[in-house]
Amino acid sequence: MSETYLSSFHSAAQHGPRPLPLFLSLLRSETAASPERRAAALAGLKAYQQAERPPERILPPAIATAGRAALRDYGGSGPPVVFVPSLINPPFILDLAPGNSLLEWLATQGLRPLLVDWGAPAPEDRSQGIDHHIAALLLPLLDTLDEPPLLAGYCLGGTLAMAAAMLRPARGLVTIAAPWRFRRYGDFARAAIAAQWEAAQPSCAQLGLVPMEVLQAGFWQLDPARTIAKFERFARLAPDSDQARAFVALEDWANAGAPLTHAAGQEMFERFFRADRPGAGRWWVKGTRILPARLACPALELLSTTDRIVPAATAAGLAGRRSLALGHVGMIVGGRARAMVWEPLRDWLLAAAHTR
Repeated sequence: MSETYLSSFHSAAQHGPRPLPLFLSLLRSETAASPERRAAALAGLKAYQQAERPPERILPPAIATAGRAALRDYGGSGPPVVFVPSLINPPFILDLAPGNSLLEWLATQGLRPLLVDWGAPAPEDRSQGIDHHIAALLLPLLDTLDEPPLLAGYCLGGTLAMAAAMLRPARGLVTIAAPWRFRRYGDFARAAIAAQWEAAQPSCAQLGLVPMEVLQAGFWQLDPARTIAKFERFARLAPDSDQARAFVALEDWANAGAPLTHAAGQEMFERFFRADRPGAGRWWVKGTRILPARLACPALELLSTTDRIVPAATAAGLAGRRSLALGHVGMIVGGRARAMVWEPLRDWLLAAAHTR
């Protein structure tokens, strides 16, 4: 594949991996020995950029707000379950598409799912760190409810939900693919993440924000081979197939998302990944030491043994634990997610809601 053809993809369409230059750099390195693989991945990239998109997914109206954050109600009857998404990527992974929405499904199962939408920070929000997101955004949203909710957090949202469960009454806590013991990412991965932050930090400090491109680059470097292979596979799919539509919806989510505030990004890279404050028992929020052993409510962690984004070894080690082999996003939207995650999650939440 010629460099001229390769460079033509630098002028990306509206849809494409962010940041595209780094993607193309990974493509060169991962397919250096195979022009055929490079051509296939580029064909998949072009097909993804040109794929037809469904109407934009609109989240339900907010029933409460706190600063830029909102609490969105998916209906249903039964005990409230507040879902806390990661600060990274949009919250609609939990409501990805008609027929593939954990929240819409739970609303038909005797529960009332509510979704935290963190909103988009502005540069003037630069000093709002992770603790601020908990104390000034998440907790006030929980305080608007008439009864203690169940809490469920996905990815970094599970880490934040753990803290919230120690600062407010909760009927139960579920973490899904949530990191806690950051040291267990391993020395190599943590060194790469530290180097990435060192390079990006000066620009982020000037912006007051950490753009999604910085975070996406970190995810790719955790598993560069998979990043390229998925576009090779997409090139072989029929454009109008269910698999192709699912890929486009998921990849659009992965390449979207508001930036982090500078303080939240700095704390994530330095306090969590570098210093492992949660795993070392040195994370305090509002004067409370956040320790899993101090949870006063029933708790369950769901983790995946094939997760490259949040390896299973980084989980908190709660007494209630279920290990699966579904990958990071596969736990929420994969083909086996309903049977292996959604249904057991529903059963656990209903049981916890009626535990006195």
